[in-house]
Amino acid sequence: MAETIERAEPGGRRERKKAATRQTIADTALRLFLERGYEQVGVREIAEGADVSVSTLFNYFPQGKEALVFDEDARNEATLVRAVTDRPTGQSIPHALRAHLTGFVGSAHPRDPRFADFLRLVRETPALREYSRAMWLRHEHALARTLADQTGRPHDDLICAAYARFTLEILAFADSHPDPAAAIDQACLLLDQGWTATVAHHDPESGGPAAAPSPTA
Repeated sequence: MAETIERAEPGGRRERKKAATRQTIADTALRLFLERGYEQVGVREIAEGADVSVSTLFNYFPQGKEALVFDEDARNEATLVRAVTDRPTGQSIPHALRAHLTGFVGSAHPRDPRFADFLRLVRETPALREYSRAMWLRHEHALARTLADQTGRPHDDLICAAYARFTLEILAFADSHPDPAAAIDQACLLLDQGWTATVAHHDPESGGPAAAPSPTA
């Protein structure tokens, strides 16, 4: 789902123009999908509505029609990973992820009047449900690898994989509650206690208690 125009990245005129064109294509696609249904709208019609050629549309969205709905896939994954890798000195991983999730629910997305319709479109369209699931799996795997790298654990570590899975599920949990920020806070509190007990107080190499648990794990 496209953000407002401030999403355009800083840079020269060419970069701003490319960002604006990409956003126009995504906004046009979402508008048509919400008005008429995903299956009833073709790529050519989207291109015409955005005043670009079909080849230009695929230059911006080479993954195909589904990617037009999830136009921020790569950006969201990168932001999720940076929440961990670029966290302030002394901040723990759970606290960094809690801040990231809380920031998301306070962003423009949930306040966008189209957001509920966007979620319904995804739920009711099999192709989008499948794409969404694959997208979240990529994010989950990226987060799990990052957690492993940050804690010195192997990339196939089940604790990191489970923590990544449950962390991403918090957004769906929060969306079902009237106070999403409070829901995130309580869900993160529960996960944080498990993470601290199993990672911050455990030496991944010896399999026994760590001599000095890291406060930032």
